[in-house]
Amino acid sequence: MAELLGLRDKRRERALGAPALAASCLTDNRLNLDVYLDGCHRFLQLFEGRQGEVLQVEFLRLSSNDRLLGTTLDILPHLKHLKSLVIKGGHARDEFGSCQHGSLTSLPADMGNLRCLTHLDLTFNSLSTLPSCILHLSSLRVLLVSHNRLVALPEDFGCLSKLTFFSAMKNQLKDLPRSIGDLAVLQDLDLSENALEFIPEEVGNLHNCTELDLSGNCLSSIPDSLANLKCLQRLHLHSNLLVTVPASLASLPNLSKLDLQNNCLRAVPPEIQTLPFVRLRGNPLGETEPSPQAESSDGRLRRLFLASGEDSFTVTSEGCKVVLACGIHFYFPPGAASDPLQIYFRTLAPDPQCVKLQHHDVLLSRVLELQPHGVKFQQEVQISMPYASPQTLHQREVVVRTFSGQSWSDLRTRVEQKRRSKKHVAHCSVLHFSWFLVVSRLVQNECKVPTEGTLLFSSVDPNIKVTFPPGVTEQTRTVKMQVLSVSAEELEEITADAGCRASPLLCLSQDSLVDFLRPVRIQLPLPPGVTGINLDQSRLHLLHGDLQGQTWDDITSQVVLEFTHLYAVFEVTHFSWYWLWYTTKTYIGGIAKKVYERLRMYQVNFIALQRKKDPEQVLLQCVPKHKVDPVLKKLQDRYRGPEPSDMVEMFEGEQFFAAFEGGISIITDRPDCVDGRLLFTFYSHLKNMKEIYVTSSVDRKDQAVKGQVSFYRGAVPENIPEEASRRRRGPDSLWLVTLPIKLPRLKPRWGENPGALNGFSFPPLNLGNAETGYLTQANLLSIARRMGADWQTIGLNLGLTYQQIERIGYNHRGDLDKQILDMLFSWAQQNSEDPDCVSKLITAMKESGRQDIADEVETIIELGRQKYRESIRRVGLEQDSSTEDSAIAMV
Repeated sequence: MAELLGLRDKRRERALGAPALAASCLTDNRLNLDVYLDGCHRFLQLFEGRQGEVLQVEFLRLSSNDRLLGTTLDILPHLKHLKSLVIKGGHARDEFGSCQHGSLTSLPADMGNLRCLTHLDLTFNSLSTLPSCILHLSSLRVLLVSHNRLVALPEDFGCLSKLTFFSAMKNQLKDLPRSIGDLAVLQDLDLSENALEFIPEEVGNLHNCTELDLSGNCLSSIPDSLANLKCLQRLHLHSNLLVTVPASLASLPNLSKLDLQNNCLRAVPPEIQTLPFVRLRGNPLGETEPSPQAESSDGRLRRLFLASGEDSFTVTSEGCKVVLACGIHFYFPPGAASDPLQIYFRTLAPDPQCVKLQHHDVLLSRVLELQPHGVKFQQEVQISMPYASPQTLHQREVVVRTFSGQSWSDLRTRVEQKRRSKKHVAHCSVLHFSWFLVVSRLVQNECKVPTEGTLLFSSVDPNIKVTFPPGVTEQTRTVKMQVLSVSAEELEEITADAGCRASPLLCLSQDSLVDFLRPVRIQLPLPPGVTGINLDQSRLHLLHGDLQGQTWDDITSQVVLEFTHLYAVFEVTHFSWYWLWYTTKTYIGGIAKKVYERLRMYQVNFIALQRKKDPEQVLLQCVPKHKVDPVLKKLQDRYRGPEPSDMVEMFEGEQFFAAFEGGISIITDRPDCVDGRLLFTFYSHLKNMKEIYVTSSVDRKDQAVKGQVSFYRGAVPENIPEEASRRRRGPDSLWLVTLPIKLPRLKPRWGENPGALNGFSFPPLNLGNAETGYLTQANLLSIARRMGADWQTIGLNLGLTYQQIERIGYNHRGDLDKQILDMLFSWAQQNSEDPDCVSKLITAMKESGRQDIADEVETIIELGRQKYRESIRRVGLEQDSSTEDSAIAMV
């Protein structure tokens, strides 16, 4: 205690501040400080002002992204009553939303004296070795070290004799100590997504193990001793290099799930292949063993087919081909990775704050993130990304764009259209991983300009050329050219002047900030209908625009214009936008600015439709004008609603909001909800669509509710002219359109009485926990109402056997409602204690093709999480705030 008092005196000055604020975090024997940016600072304040109470704390949560973590760790060994300790990273994120690992690399040696500690969570940190003090925690039952950098476990790891749950997923483990078989009471072992090549026979001694996850490793075989795990219910072996599996696995009496997907299995024992719960997709079943020559060919590479719930895979020196559920393909040639490497991936909705589009760019895909960022491959890896059809985009090219951490750049891209599916795919090759997306840009021609000079033509319009004379530069520089054609019809529609004519718009840029040493000669075609014979030079104007297109200056009098029968020629020493106009108008710069702005805008309509079978489900979409009729035709069988809105104009990447009014509301705790309004970002070739559930505070038992949804402008992209952006500010200019929404009068239905459940009687159900969000019995009823005939597929993906599905169908033959209720609530009752049951439900919905239900569940769960976090911030950690902690305390 003298040492402890010394620590207190040492930190007295540092702990001065707002003790009352820190004190509000302490509730009974719990401290949940990872929800605060300054959680460790608050802990030090509490230790200074209320030391006696802090020493009695049993449950403590800290963020390892906190800069004062090191100072706080020194105090932890003195919390002798501590039962649960969570020190997790992932609370800080980078600009793309990726979780950042915490700074924790070790623990104080004295922490091994915490005799009461039963639960330790160190996930998302920077541990390369397991702290030795952990092996002295004699009461430890739950240990989580996922998302670290562990390469090995201690040889005496098996001394943790009371351990029941251990997770080391997403590390770099290459082997396991034999002592792991000494964990006699271990029930759940998760070693997925490591680099394991060998599993010791001693794993077969884990007689109480019910779930074993070895997926995402480099295993070519598994020990026969796994057949000794008589309690095993779920065995995950997908995404390995397995060439054989022991037939004895089929004899495990309690096994209900065996996942062998994405391995190298050419044959499977019949006893296993006939099991109803085995998954074998992605294996070369039935194929003959390749010859040595064929084995080295690309066609015989290992193939991986990843399901929608997976987010990683392992690449070895042999290479592989990978297919994601979203249609993205990877090709890793042999030798691309010298050592086994775990690849993580995810697709993100494009955020205009991060995805910077250039003028006239069109986004054609979501953002693909590949990790580890910046990893260097020995050979180029090919990425194939599907993208939206650019059929309406002419004189343009499709490229894959990548982010280096500092700026975006375009990759050399090859595009194709698949014959059967008609899908468009962009192929690129890279030596590194980061963020990738597909865009359509103006065709770009470029050349190197040496001191001897050169000539650059436009492939869009060969009549446009730039001549670089000898001596134009001292050092070689790169010049790029883009051309935007403007039809006479477009020009007349925008200017309302049939006499206006303009040449193609020319953009020139270079990689040097230094002007050219000699004038560069530019040739532009004369505007349509104008020739050197009938040319009235007083009506011809050469305009120069800045790089942002915000100002257009008439420079006709500043340059020497030469004319031929078809062309105008002039000389410049620096590059930007150039445009030839033929008109009687005088203020031509302002007109050109207006035309240029309109060329970047899209005419769109808004639609708001309601499902015919469920009017509370509303579909909102912003559709380009030429796509409205095809979209409505596709939706008319399932939805009804008012006619599309009047036409409005939007910029690519412009944000807008949807607000429900007139007695209709939505769940405002959604991540995409800002001040009660739904946030959208308009991209002309992506689906600007959301389907949500609406409610009303009005009693609908006796009357319908007639409300509306209004659309409002939001933020515009950064490179939009200031004047155009200014016109969108102010309450009057923000409103776009309003469409009516009607919720009909409620009719009695079987889902209104949660207690009766249409003849079924189950005790109250709550799936999940306070931290991760609950699914209540009422939520399950809402989900059941929307299943329909898909209930059998959903049940199988939830893990029910074919026999169970058939029995449910027979017991309630002719009554679909009862079949759905029996399946869903029986599964929920059996899995109510499973901490991952909600995520399994979401995955099952996605695998069954019911993304709509999966989205609803995720929305409910996110709302629960946010309400929990808000309650924590208001009153500190409540007594029942963590189901997991409570369960541990009861052990």
